[in-house]
Amino acid sequence: MADLSAFPITRRWPARNPDAIQLYSWPTPNGIKVSTMLEETGLPYEAHRVTLSEADVKSPEFLSLNPNNKIPAIIDPDGPGGAPLGLFESGAILIYLAEKTGKFLGAGAADRYRIIQWLMFQMGGVGPMFGQVGFFVKYGGTAVTDPIPRERYLSEARRLLAVIEGALEGQDWIAGDYSIADMALGPWLRAIPYGYEVADLTGWSDFPRVNAYLERFLARPAVQRALNVPPR
Repeated sequence: MADLSAFPITRRWPARNPDAIQLYSWPTPNGIKVSTMLEETGLPYEAHRVTLSEADVKSPEFLSLNPNNKIPAIIDPDGPGGAPLGLFESGAILIYLAEKTGKFLGAGAADRYRIIQWLMFQMGGVGPMFGQVGFFVKYGGTAVTDPIPRERYLSEARRLLAVIEGALEGQDWIAGDYSIADMALGPWLRAIPYGYEVADLTGWSDFPRVNAYLERFLARPAVQRALNVPPR
């Protein structure tokens, strides 16, 4: 049985099965990315409910694993060399799990880098920009009366959707075969019509390939399971 006692987070969220990957998460787009990968690969894992409240993500126990106080984070009891490994940042976790399992990172070096470039596109563009759309249209930013930030992020969201629309011409998935890039992108696209409810404001109907892509993604059984991990 793996010994995870060196990780203070396990004192607040104890591992029932310390030999399984420990997932500390909440079903936001970033959380869904990692739970999707775990469901797709079939790796044994145990999900711990870490809400977005400061009492959870800014607790000393959670900060001991992720000093950036954001979900998700994991502990793999069977990390490199057989030693436990803690990781934060959803993109890093996706790459790690893909390399660990040999799945969803392409068949060779060229595929790998094409997939990683789209993963970085999501991490550096889609996630931050869509997140700001949600903030200014649905959450705390609605109190801001200056229209400039709201329109700035809506405009950037439309631009990013157009990039994705063009990239999907002639293919079902963003980098060729289904990969961690799709697991990263799909949950954030889902936020536009469902989470943030900004389909009209972003011109969602103008992007038929993006619409079909999201439906393909959501139709995957592993994705459907991941949408409720951990249960709210």
